[in-house]
Amino acid sequence: MKHRSHIILCSLVCVCGSLTNAQPEPAGASDTPSDVGAQNNPMESEITPELDAAVSRGINYLVTTQLEDGSWASGRFGKNVAITALACLSIMADGHIPGRGTYGDTVDRGVEFILNSTAENGLITSEANNGPMYGHGFAALFLGEIYGMTPGGDNARATRLHETLVKAIRLIEQTQNEDGGWRYNPVPYDADVSVTICQIMALRSARNAGIEVSSEVIDRAIEYVRLCQNSDGGYKYQIGSGNSAWPRTAAGIASLYYAGIYEDDAIDRGLAYLEKNALPGRATTSRSHYFYGQYYAVQTMYLAGDEHWALWWPAIRGQLIGMQNDEGSWDDRSVGKPYGTAMALIILQMPKRYLPIFQK
Repeated sequence: MKHRSHIILCSLVCVCGSLTNAQPEPAGASDTPSDVGAQNNPMESEITPELDAAVSRGINYLVTTQLEDGSWASGRFGKNVAITALACLSIMADGHIPGRGTYGDTVDRGVEFILNSTAENGLITSEANNGPMYGHGFAALFLGEIYGMTPGGDNARATRLHETLVKAIRLIEQTQNEDGGWRYNPVPYDADVSVTICQIMALRSARNAGIEVSSEVIDRAIEYVRLCQNSDGGYKYQIGSGNSAWPRTAAGIASLYYAGIYEDDAIDRGLAYLEKNALPGRATTSRSHYFYGQYYAVQTMYLAGDEHWALWWPAIRGQLIGMQNDEGSWDDRSVGKPYGTAMALIILQMPKRYLPIFQK
């Protein structure tokens, strides 16, 4: 199948129906499937009163735990750009952006923290940040979504946001290794599928918002992801030998979708692996990397749509609502409550269809 990394729908419907930073549809985009997938075919009763109540309590938890500098701290990870970016994305998924929505100011403070955490070379990092390219990828994704969902202009803040996003994307392009992937540090020496998906999503978000992204970088990333798939449809951590695991399988399939591949045998085999090994309530999965895995699994099922979404969505919705703590949080045992809460909220709000990154 011909790679379609150049096919990106840049005219996106944003919060409350406004069109911001919209771009003309590029030539060739019409052959991207427009009527397949949950993003175009909502199921009946996707959003329930129980879901609305859980989301409201979760967002309230995040809003009340944000620090003065706009960040969120989570256990041993301290003030962290990845957790801050994810927390803000989870609030944006409810329609709150700078200048609009009850919690627009909360997101705005998060933007300021991310901008203040950017080095001269474009790397977005913060204290206690092990594996800085993880944080960089999530932070760049967040900036791409902000840039695409808010009005531009000649003011200093808009200029700073644009310049920071461009620098972040150029750093991603420059640190891709010879196999086509990325690893923990911003040097092109090694790669794994987990860090790679973070960079692919950031590139996709930026390109959606009108930032120039190298098609060659995307095509090389596709080849790297393909080499990480095992014969059982699951994905190993790195090129070479390795067992399949469901969290990285979800990340692998998501990588292909966000790189512009929508129909492929690799996707079909990966979806089958996930449904066999990780379907909430039916498959026995490890709690290790649970939120990370479901974050990507729900995205893949959402973009696959049809029976995949119909099978997965009610299962994960019920499981997550049942896991919420009384205070409104969700607890990830390894990373902490702000991270677990942000991931759970992003998953539960997928049907709201506000974030441009989740659109084909």
